[in-house]
Amino acid sequence: MKLNSTLLKSTAVAALGGLLFGFDTVVISGAVQALEGLYHLTPVWKGFTVAAALIGTVIGSMFAGIPGDRLGRRASLRWMAILYVVSAAGCAFAWNWSSLVSFRFIGGLGIGGSSVLGPMYIAEIAPPKWRGRLVGVFQFNVVCGILLAYFSNYVIGTMGFGDAEWRWKLGISAVPALLFLVMLLGIPESPRWLVKKGRTSAAGEVLRLTGEENPDQELKEIVESIDAEHVTSDALFTAKYRVPIFLAVTIGMFNQLTGINAILYYLNSIFAYAGFSKVSGDLQAVAVGATNLIFTVIAMSVIDKLGRKTLLLVGSVGTCVCLAGVATIFLTNRHEDLLVWMLIGFIAFFAFSQGAVIWVYLSEVFPNRVRAKGQSLGSFSHWIMNALISWTFPLMAASSGGYPFAFFSSMMVVQFFVVLFFYPETKGISLEEMQKKLKIA
Repeated sequence: MKLNSTLLKSTAVAALGGLLFGFDTVVISGAVQALEGLYHLTPVWKGFTVAAALIGTVIGSMFAGIPGDRLGRRASLRWMAILYVVSAAGCAFAWNWSSLVSFRFIGGLGIGGSSVLGPMYIAEIAPPKWRGRLVGVFQFNVVCGILLAYFSNYVIGTMGFGDAEWRWKLGISAVPALLFLVMLLGIPESPRWLVKKGRTSAAGEVLRLTGEENPDQELKEIVESIDAEHVTSDALFTAKYRVPIFLAVTIGMFNQLTGINAILYYLNSIFAYAGFSKVSGDLQAVAVGATNLIFTVIAMSVIDKLGRKTLLLVGSVGTCVCLAGVATIFLTNRHEDLLVWMLIGFIAFFAFSQGAVIWVYLSEVFPNRVRAKGQSLGSFSHWIMNALISWTFPLMAASSGGYPFAFFSSMMVVQFFVVLFFYPETKGISLEEMQKKLKIA
């Protein structure tokens, strides 16, 4: 099957939510120091200011499956776009700390929702042969958003906005959010959701529009799969779904137990702790963001060849070693010149593995009937761990900059063995065949 324009356009638009996801989650790194001084934030409240958006992502990811099932994947993504716009504008014009935190929470709802709905939509319109790479476009856009946020912070930081600088940094994302909202008007709905709602002919038309080689046969398999599920309960927390539940919860938790987002959110503070100036720290952050992007592209090019499990195993080893190196630098106060390289190495291994795999894997391991709920569960475990780590990281780092990194490194050892012994490979298998492989058909 060849990739046609409708499939590519639909993937690109849905994945634009990933760009906003990446931008909005890390753009705060360039404003933390200004907000800390403006509002006289202690380490705990500085952590809460960052984590406010993450609390929103926890709730957004937890409940995104409800509108996803009732309104459709596409319509729900439109609501996420509206939340992004409101959040960006609100942060730009925030009148006090409470309003800033509230608007960051609203943005978090959009981030959490799009982290569930974007990959789910792409997985449901993509053919098995291309699914890993197409869902990987979502993660590609996440890291593009991260790089764009770091670069935006650097550029805005050189423009002399003074005390209003942080407002520009946080508010500029309203522009791509509006673009996302407009472009969502031009893509089709998920064929699997249409079948669930009894709109079989519309689903067949979408399959033809997206270039499915045998749309009638594919439609028949989707209908049979969903019809079979109608005779069983649609409750997620049942014994038959224990394997995909375990996979979703653990991959979401381990993704954050790398320390990835604690590092990305506080990157400028980490560099400042190591003695870099504000402008130098901004430039180092751009280098880290560029590395993230490059290795995500490499991972996307091989994820359907090497497989998801192989990438996770390689990443566990690489991130473990690099995190141990960062911990050693902070604990010994020696070799600070190697800090940037250790962080870049960590980002490279993360992007090549967990970063590229998580949203693909979550979109693959649940059957059609509970996919929205299951993906919400996996995303919830990711975001709740993210919020906890990001909130407590400043407090842990204040006593010793090295211990958090030593903890993250040890968690990667645990992840290696969990993936090795319990994770199945999912490459090249249709979503319907995956149900049979996991014995949940």
